[in-house]
Amino acid sequence: MQRKTSPGLTGALKEQLIRRGLEARLRKATEAPRTSLPLNEPGGAAADRYCRFDLHPGYQQLRIIAEGAAQLGITSPFFKPHEGIAGARTRIGEREYLNFSSYNYLGLNGHPAVAAAAKAAIDRYGTSVSASRAVSGERSVHRELEQALARVYDTDAAVVFVSGHATNVTTIGCLFGPRDLVLHDELIHNSSLQGIQLAGAHRLAFAHNDWGALNDVLARRRGEFERVLVVVEGIYSMDGDYPDLPRFIDVKRRHRALLMVDEAHSFGVMGKRGLGVREHFGLAGGDVDIWMGTLSKALAGCGGYIAGCTALVEHLKFLAPGFLYSVGMSPPVTAAALAALEQLLEHPERPQTLRERGALFLELARAAGVNTGLSAGISVIPAIVGSSIRAARLAEALFARGINVQPVFYPAVAEKQARLRFFMNSEHSEADIRTAVAALAAQQSAGFA
Repeated sequence: MQRKTSPGLTGALKEQLIRRGLEARLRKATEAPRTSLPLNEPGGAAADRYCRFDLHPGYQQLRIIAEGAAQLGITSPFFKPHEGIAGARTRIGEREYLNFSSYNYLGLNGHPAVAAAAKAAIDRYGTSVSASRAVSGERSVHRELEQALARVYDTDAAVVFVSGHATNVTTIGCLFGPRDLVLHDELIHNSSLQGIQLAGAHRLAFAHNDWGALNDVLARRRGEFERVLVVVEGIYSMDGDYPDLPRFIDVKRRHRALLMVDEAHSFGVMGKRGLGVREHFGLAGGDVDIWMGTLSKALAGCGGYIAGCTALVEHLKFLAPGFLYSVGMSPPVTAAALAALEQLLEHPERPQTLRERGALFLELARAAGVNTGLSAGISVIPAIVGSSIRAARLAEALFARGINVQPVFYPAVAEKQARLRFFMNSEHSEADIRTAVAALAAQQSAGFA
């Protein structure tokens, strides 16, 4: 039975009318004014819309969306304060929730050995190195972490950065320029796109995970550029699938291109011991030119890293602005990531359990009719529901049932591809997985998606 909000007006019709109104207002807010430069009012003063942040188109879009959500009775799913460690479970306010919104894949954030390493680093080094590493910020713990990362990647060297997002931005921006081409998967992360923009390189996207399409582009265009970089991800953070990496390696070799793999969501997750997409496919470290990853997911810290040949790493240490002009990584964070890496190496059962939980979730979700898209069922599993309103309502309904999972809207995903994104955790029990999928299926049947 359709619920009615007023006589003769169903809830579904009201939502449709509000949605149409929102779309019209958003189109108007994003339309560029049809004026010629300079954009001045009489008297030479810039128009208000060019000197007030509350009239900025981006902020106007945010306000329109917030107002529309309020009209529909949808509370914001964002910026909920967690009261402790967010693992398989978390506390928000006065209630404990089954948690599927954390990158803490292996449950190492808060692990006693990891916490102890961070505390010891504070006692030895303090909370900050207080300088760029090139100047006075170098600490032995930085080198220990970098050497450990280089070993697991079977590369000459590695370098860590204070931000995962900035790692991609500054690496691509530093190494490539206007005479170069960057080819990337159409679903590549924003950080890589920002790096390409900073570089000023030519940019082309190819169809998702389609090494044949990449080969065709390179066959036509390789000769027009000096350097060509191909960027793919180990596991795609919105869809939970991964590329046939050996095929991409063959293509990049055939056309003398460079290959960069973003392992933000695959390191600690894929491979028998959790050593990432390289181990999953049995590749040598040198098969990929630039290995990139983050310390904020399986490694329980914050920041990013690049692993590769000595020339690559030295180049970045001395010339990448995001490294050279940034303070060195905080000692407790560095020590925590190193301890987490040691735990990963000592306990391969953690990634194994994670993969088992992911496989169970995927199996149950598909059997229940949930659209899980392309997910391989390892660590990231989407429940694709279509509209942003449906995704928000479904997340809200699950939250009321004690399950914390975040919705993802445009522009993070394509229009009509809004979804809930479930992150697996090795600390989830089989019962947790069954509870979550049963609740998800029940709420979808109730009309929230």
